[in-house]
Amino acid sequence: MILSDSEEIIKIIETLFEAGVTKDLGKLGDIHLNDPRFSSFSDLPPYDLKDYKTTLELEELRFVSISDYSYKIKNPKISIFGDTAVVAMELDQEGMLVDNKAYTGKHMSVSGRVTFVLVRQPTWKIAHIHLSRIN
Repeated sequence: MILSDSEEIIKIIETLFEAGVTKDLGKLGDIHLNDPRFSSFSDLPPYDLKDYKTTLELEELRFVSISDYSYKIKNPKISIFGDTAVVAMELDQEGMLVDNKAYTGKHMSVSGRVTFVLVRQPTWKIAHIHLSRIN
């Protein structure tokens, strides 16, 4: 089955968040653009602009520390400009933040806005991520 560009793009974004559900973190490196031009901003500290390596490390750390993780993508708008795509969407995330040292957990529920920039090289890859909370 051949996917449209929009279907392929949303599948890549779902792969990112599914890594939090399944804890299959090996796929994260495949969907991000491994290039010095990659960048990301997050709503979690540190708030500086991050590169590919730092982004992957923080994503893995975040997903490992959240059990019962779930997410919901809402109102995605995918705009494709040749070999570049911009995706703007709302995102709800829930789970249990686990402190393995203290054997405690704290429920988290976060609503946010997310912008992705993807480039086709030759498959779609995430080139930039910007996450911001709205609650």
